[in-house]
Amino acid sequence: MKDIVQYVDEQAEFFTSEQCHILELANTSDDPAVSIARARVEPGIITRWHRVNGTTERYVILEGHGRVEVGDRPPEEIAPGDVVTISPGCRQRIANPGESDLVFLAICTPRFLPEQYEELENNRTT
Repeated sequence: MKDIVQYVDEQAEFFTSEQCHILELANTSDDPAVSIARARVEPGIITRWHRVNGTTERYVILEGHGRVEVGDRPPEEIAPGDVVTISPGCRQRIANPGESDLVFLAICTPRFLPEQYEELENNRTT
């Protein structure tokens, strides 16, 4: 790992098939232990069921209110300051029933790699 400052590039945000905007804040091979991304879910959106194999995720809710579904647990309401921990390979999705964006950090250990992502549905369902 190198001692560095990584500056945010707002123009690098991208939209995923999961129905979520992602901005990678820290995800390099120089620091394989962790990655950090900012996720943004627009009002009225429910992301697709998916899982991340081989990586533990932690969602740190920054803005907005939502509803998260993890594994077989019932849906749970989330708000700023809440932390959702998702074990490797556990199915998940998040909904934004509010009127403003739901924004959270996705902190992955070890770091997220695209080949770990697995979409669990072909068509969006609610």
